[in-house]
Amino acid sequence: MKPLRSCDTFVVLPPLTKHGVIFGKNSDRPQDEVQEVVYIPATDTSGSIKCTYIEVESAGPTKSVILSKPNWMWGAEMGANECGVVIGNEAIWTNDNEGDHDPKIKRLLGMDLLRLGLERSSSATEALDVITQLLEKYGQGGPCSKSDPTLVYHNSFIIADAKIAWVLETSGKHWVAEQIDSGFRNISNAITITTKIDRHSNGIQEYAKSQGLWNGQGEFNFREVFSGETKPYGSRFIAGKNLLESLTASGNFKEVDMFKILRDIESGICMKEDGIGSVTQGSQVSVISNTVPSVHWFTATPDPSISVFKPFVFTPRAVISKHTTCSSADEPHTLYTLKSSAMQKSNKEEVLELLRNMEIECVKELDTVIERIGDDLSELDELLKDCVETEVKFYR
Repeated sequence: MKPLRSCDTFVVLPPLTKHGVIFGKNSDRPQDEVQEVVYIPATDTSGSIKCTYIEVESAGPTKSVILSKPNWMWGAEMGANECGVVIGNEAIWTNDNEGDHDPKIKRLLGMDLLRLGLERSSSATEALDVITQLLEKYGQGGPCSKSDPTLVYHNSFIIADAKIAWVLETSGKHWVAEQIDSGFRNISNAITITTKIDRHSNGIQEYAKSQGLWNGQGEFNFREVFSGETKPYGSRFIAGKNLLESLTASGNFKEVDMFKILRDIESGICMKEDGIGSVTQGSQVSVISNTVPSVHWFTATPDPSISVFKPFVFTPRAVISKHTTCSSADEPHTLYTLKSSAMQKSNKEEVLELLRNMEIECVKELDTVIERIGDDLSELDELLKDCVETEVKFYR
């Protein structure tokens, strides 16, 4: 089993929330990497799409998306689309690594599949279909780090909308999916689906037998067959599940509760920079609703324990700040640079307290606005832009 190197993804559904479906993810990446937040308007494309390593066929018009992504790759670690679909991606390692299933071969990255799923879907189930069809056609693989060619893996996902969530776990071109209709679920760099399999790739059991991974006896257990693990693996996964259980006990889980989970240092869910392993390079929390506009919160900077979440709402004329977008793969964006510098100064605690108070007030004010707003969303066009530029002013 490979060491756990990155990421935790969470989703909480009614009846444990009173404000729609709440999604959260920490994107833990190499320490020398920068993650940007980008907004990509809907397009009407007809040519092939150049992903990180390979091209795929166009599927026609795309949805507008907001993405938190490593600045060097085409795909994204997490994001949302205008239809209220959100997806988070995780690295997993399996015992199926030969031929078409060799993760060292450059194909589609899991992050590419995530972005394609968001751009081409109107619901969580449709995104599941998009990702699995592309996975079966093109396969997955290739270095997932610009500086470390040995960082290769298979992928798992949480895909959610305002009604349901899916956990999708893959090995090469094969996959299984579990539908989540209520309660909560988390994933964290290890296979979690066992025998509750609601959808799967054609022929997966026959394939497992042909590769000597399963003897065909008893109920097919995806985790045991493709990882050899008989119990949940990973302290972060277990800690995340415990945090979800505790914070949902009231039946009124909110976005601020998801902020708290993503900021938890003791569990390792919030990975701080230590010069050795991964660091949480970006965080996302989304509140997805069918009755009011969905709100997507991004840090756009590393380490949520010393970052602030800033909101974005899809509107017909949405814009975001240039300060979260990198001008090149070799340059960090402005917010990243200014925040990193500010955290080295003697007054960093004072600055952070001011920003955290701003976050608290923003949550309160936005909750009020979202509840009363009608069809005209124009006052939210520059919501994320304004919050980012206020943060920039604090640092300067």
